[in-house]
Amino acid sequence: MIVDAECGMPLDLGKWECLWEQDADDSELNPDPNNLPVLDPKDQFLLLDPSASFGTHANHAASGSGTSTPSQHVTWLRKTEYLSRDSSYRQSPHGEQRPVAEAPIDVSRGAQIRDIEASFGAANDNFDLSTLKHPNKPNVTAVDSYEVLPDANIWANAYDLFRFSERPGDKPRPPDEDDPRLDCAVLRPMESEGDHFLAYYLTKDDDTAVDFKRTRLERPVNGVQDEDPTTFHFVRDYEVVKVEQEVSNELLLVLDDGQRNVKEELIPESEVMPSQPRAKGAYYKNIERKMLLKKKRINSYDQDTKKWHMIKVQHIRMDDDEAKEREEAEAEVKDPNYLLSAMDADAEGEVADAEGEVDTGDHEQAGGEEPIDPLDVLGD
Repeated sequence: MIVDAECGMPLDLGKWECLWEQDADDSELNPDPNNLPVLDPKDQFLLLDPSASFGTHANHAASGSGTSTPSQHVTWLRKTEYLSRDSSYRQSPHGEQRPVAEAPIDVSRGAQIRDIEASFGAANDNFDLSTLKHPNKPNVTAVDSYEVLPDANIWANAYDLFRFSERPGDKPRPPDEDDPRLDCAVLRPMESEGDHFLAYYLTKDDDTAVDFKRTRLERPVNGVQDEDPTTFHFVRDYEVVKVEQEVSNELLLVLDDGQRNVKEELIPESEVMPSQPRAKGAYYKNIERKMLLKKKRINSYDQDTKKWHMIKVQHIRMDDDEAKEREEAEAEVKDPNYLLSAMDADAEGEVADAEGEVDTGDHEQAGGEEPIDPLDVLGD
């Protein structure tokens, strides 16, 4: 017995000598079409028409009962009634139902603004704080509500979320004791023999960290630091275990009651400070990345000449490029026409003017004179 590897069917190929011997008679495998062998009676029904065969069996069954019923051919791939398209075209007893024509939807910019403003009224009018229910804690009641708004003061900053496998720091403290140095630490990217890691720095004591955060809060965004630099000391190195590039379920959230926390004389004119009073609301900022850190094993044989044992941090004024980059990032939440201006710019950065003409930067001087090439004046 020989088994075919393709079909997995047992085939006895030993009956046909033509498969094994040369010049053998192959008439058994390739019969003459004009002189076909007699088919076995058990296989003769395979040559009949399927519809005729079903009708024959149905007629025999009907003749046995004494009544004649018309035979109906049903295919073996028959569609079920609830999936058949024929049932959808059946008319209802009350007549044909035609779909109701819907009114056209106004998608103009003015209509969109109107609908958006109406949604605020639907969410805030007749608002009752007592009707709010916690989805998981039925005994918790709401005591106040805040409008959710983007935090324009920090929108230009990029924030990463770092998680440590254990509590960082160089001083053992009780779990319930807060360490004011941890929220103003410095992480410096490092590389040694192709290995990337982060160097972790903290202030020497708690008072230095508190003073650093206080002066940073009182200082304007683009102000100049008059105090001495703050010194951060090296603690240890950390390895990056996991990095998540897209963090869509975690945000920086600040609940602001609209109260002033800094004295008015500390706020210079024409300067925007994080502590400047603003409307009451819950201000959010998205997180760019999320990283998991663990302590890096200390190797005494590593000779890293780029390691800094001390870092002095001082606030300086932004240059023109940095200030422009910050303004462009803040325009996303401060400029109402931000999306429109972004759509007007083409792929090469050319911006269309009010008349729809593209400004390429080539302008003619008054009187029809051609523009002066700076190289003609200054030389090559």
